[in-house]
Amino acid sequence: MKAALIGFSQSGKTTLASAVTGVDPPIGAPAVHRCMVKVPDERLNVLTKMYNPKKVTEATIEYIDVPGFSLSDRSGQEGWKRNLPDIRQAELLVAVARAFENSAVPAYRDRIDPDEDLEELRDELLNADLESITTRLERLEKTLTKPTKMQDQDKKEMAILQRAKTALDESTLLSEILTSDEDRRTVASFGLLSLKPLLVVHNVSDSEASMPDPDPPEGAVGAIRLCASAEQDISQLPPEDRPAFLADLGVEQPARDRLIRKCYESLGLISFLTVGPDEVRAWTIPEGSDAVEAARQIHSDIARGFIRAETVAYDHLMEAGDMKGAKAAGNVRQEGKTYIVQDVDIINFKFNV
Repeated sequence: MKAALIGFSQSGKTTLASAVTGVDPPIGAPAVHRCMVKVPDERLNVLTKMYNPKKVTEATIEYIDVPGFSLSDRSGQEGWKRNLPDIRQAELLVAVARAFENSAVPAYRDRIDPDEDLEELRDELLNADLESITTRLERLEKTLTKPTKMQDQDKKEMAILQRAKTALDESTLLSEILTSDEDRRTVASFGLLSLKPLLVVHNVSDSEASMPDPDPPEGAVGAIRLCASAEQDISQLPPEDRPAFLADLGVEQPARDRLIRKCYESLGLISFLTVGPDEVRAWTIPEGSDAVEAARQIHSDIARGFIRAETVAYDHLMEAGDMKGAKAAGNVRQEGKTYIVQDVDIINFKFNV
């Protein structure tokens, strides 16, 4: 799964990207950077101590770090459009907005106003989608002048795109009107930006890092408050030195970890776990997946030969101390194909092929 980090120049996005991904792209670098990050999961640390496995595998997200941009001049506008194909590949957009004062860092458009920045960015997402849809509609109109085998399908696509264009003309996010599976399948190949979930980051000064997260703006799936420069400092410290730094900020855990976890959840993802002496692992599946779909994530043969899913909740395993105790307490369940896997589940699949 992919999340694109986007933000205007001087928003602190590059600093945050460095803290999240552990990669330090050169300041002002024009290239898009990609990096896999591990999804924090304290359960894996506990299970590793319990099973002492040969290998531990965390869930991951790929971050697409898009260079900061300005829409105030032609060069910046061209840079934004040049990076659109990379942004369209992401399933989630993470918009970083500046909310900190620093006279040494020039402000975008001479303002420190995260709400106004986010509104401008929202408008640009809508404009990019409108351009894509308008271009596609023009091609469809030409195609439909003569009969083809795809004419009925093209007519359905045109109807959906015309509805989408009307919404965009009225500054309405496509996520609000293209809600059916059929609608979304039809436009999936376009990578429409206002159809993607949007997570907002308010980049604040370190004195405000401990304040509650802001309310998400209209159309966003969530919002988080953090200090990117402090997060970068924390990421470079030895693990044993981090608690003292966090205490000075007045927070319990790095916002970096909260951000990664929030991205994971905003993508509609959960993790089920498998355990044993060979490997303790978190497996990524969409929320609402059944047991067979979860089994397929491990191997298609397990899904094909599925018999049952031997399942225990993580908390029940912790209460019992080990799997034997969990079974004795009656907390290990035998689930069938239609069972909806939960984020708390530790599963051992039984299969035969």
